[in-house]
Amino acid sequence: MGDAPENAFNGGSGEELMEKVVFINRSSKVVKGGRRFNFSALVVVGDKKGRVGVALGKAAEVADAIRRGGELARNKMVAVSLKDVTIPHQVYSTYGGAKILLRPASPGTGIIAGKTVRAVLESAGIKDILTKSLGSKNAANVVKATLNGLLSLRTREAIYKSRGLEIKKVEKPKAPEAIAS
Repeated sequence: MGDAPENAFNGGSGEELMEKVVFINRSSKVVKGGRRFNFSALVVVGDKKGRVGVALGKAAEVADAIRRGGELARNKMVAVSLKDVTIPHQVYSTYGGAKILLRPASPGTGIIAGKTVRAVLESAGIKDILTKSLGSKNAANVVKATLNGLLSLRTREAIYKSRGLEIKKVEKPKAPEAIAS
């Protein structure tokens, strides 16, 4: 149906969490007296420091669905590998029919993304990134594809550590000295 405003939420353990409603869906069931409506809310929660969670809350009322989605998302938070305020490398991810391309960007670029992908990236704390959503526009699948892409990111340090290698320290090149003539 649409999206609701983002809420800053204090998760009780002293960490400031950002909660964003990505999509609200209304489904109906025809019964003897008319129609019964149920609502589902796709909620993204993050601490803007590399932790993000996604969940789908369902209830008979919109407010309850959003609250339930927020609670589930807080319980499902996962850590994401970041390189300053961007991602360490390009990644292509799919979930169902949704395909997402995430590319690192230079400082000052901002988040170039649609609203569904943007919600996940802002919650994770990414500030500079280029994205392209290909395939399905289903909000639930796009969010899950984005999260899968972020979870598949690995920093250079993590890759070297898994292979049992040490990162070599490279000295900065010295400036050429002026030739006296």
